Amino acid sequence: MTASDESRPARRSPRGRRSAPARRPVPAPQSATAPHSAPARRPAPAPQSSPARTPAPRRLAPLPWLQPGIFIGALAPLASIALRASQGALSANPIAEAENELGLTALIFLVASLACTPARRLLGWTWPTRVRRELGLFAFFYAVLHFLTYLMLDQGFDLLGIVGDIAQRPFITVGFLALVLLVPLAFTSTTASIRRLGYRRWQRLHQLAYVAGVLAVVHFIWRVKIDVSQPLIYASVLGVLLLVRVVVWLRQRSANRAV
Repeated sequence: MTASDESRPARRSPRGRRSAPARRPVPAPQSATAPHSAPARRPAPAPQSSPARTPAPRRLAPLPWLQPGIFIGALAPLASIALRASQGALSANPIAEAENELGLTALIFLVASLACTPARRLLGWTWPTRVRRELGLFAFFYAVLHFLTYLMLDQGFDLLGIVGDIAQRPFITVGFLALVLLVPLAFTSTTASIRRLGYRRWQRLHQLAYVAGVLAVVHFIWRVKIDVSQPLIYASVLGVLLLVRVVVWLRQRSANRAV
């Protein structure tokens, strides 16, 4: 380059402006699907199915043999009466013997059902609560058999004679009242009845079982008349149960007042 070239002014664009330097082309962004755009992703592993959970084994109630055992044992007195009657092994008055044994069995089951709650509260046992209803139903069952034996075999469906006995003979009167009180208790012994009546009303209703027990013991004492040693045993047991019930009720009442 010569000196004359240096002295020359730079050429301008027709509009009198210098031309801008050429820009480098910006590379177009590569598509995501291009082979070199990004490293290939590994496929996510398939979720492994968790092993199916087996349901927890249902816990059995303690003493699972208790209720079936009571059911089988409760039918033993009836089977014994039926067997002896079929063999002619009852006493000279078989109807009276069967009637008395059925009534005694009803009283035994009634007293046993009334002993369940005191046993739970005094001894801390839980199993009496599970068998209380079963014992009470068997008490009603044998009381009905006791009455049916009197109605069919003893009186021969003589309704007028039965009404006369109930009205004129006190031991039959109290025994019949005990049976009448057991009827609503038996028919409201279900869980559905507790929900329908409410627990407090249901509990007050079933306190009539103590009244039925007292009437049954009085019926037994007036029935035998002479040797009352056996009826007095059941009367003593029932009296202890009633005493425990009263003591528990007084304690609960005093505790509620203190609160």
